[in-house]
Amino acid sequence: MKDHLVLRWTFFVTGLAVLAFGVALTIKGQRYGVGSWDVLHVGLFNTFGLTIGMWSIIIGLIIIIISALVLRTLPKIGTIANMLLTGTFIDIFNALIPEVHTASIQLLYFVLGVIILGIGDAIYIAAGLGAGPRDSLMLIAVDKMKLSITVARTGMEFFVAVAGYLIGGPIGLGTVIMVFALGPVIQIAMKYSLLAFDYFASATAKKA
Repeated sequence: MKDHLVLRWTFFVTGLAVLAFGVALTIKGQRYGVGSWDVLHVGLFNTFGLTIGMWSIIIGLIIIIISALVLRTLPKIGTIANMLLTGTFIDIFNALIPEVHTASIQLLYFVLGVIILGIGDAIYIAAGLGAGPRDSLMLIAVDKMKLSITVARTGMEFFVAVAGYLIGGPIGLGTVIMVFALGPVIQIAMKYSLLAFDYFASATAKKA
């Protein structure tokens, strides 16, 4: 049981680190735009300072508080860890990845970022330790407003992208591409992430 929990947390933290690396790559290639939430985070950073990762944490905290008030339940440990680790990892990778100004290299950063982000998302979801703050907000919209997941997700992404753009966030063709490309990447990566998790879980059980 303990080994299984360690495996879950290993997948969870690894997934968030991979996800954050992908986010940082898209930010470095922001000539083509970034994901909707990162439009907001980068816009807040451009306007008020701090760091992009810190704004990711702050927005995540606000969402967690709203979710807790609406649902009248305390947030899960996985949701809080998601908020803290993702923002921290984004800042670490943002500092480590070199700036580039060539359009072709920025495009490479962006494309790789979308793929890596999707893979990281799948790995952390495979751990089964709970949704992140933004996914929790989407689920509230589905439950309380009786919206479909597609409508709730698209509406939320549109709203935060516009809000981020109004305060200086980078919107581009890549922002639109991410809305449609990220889902399929996650879906493909999810299959292999679950297989990998089951493999390691079985191997761990045999050793016990």
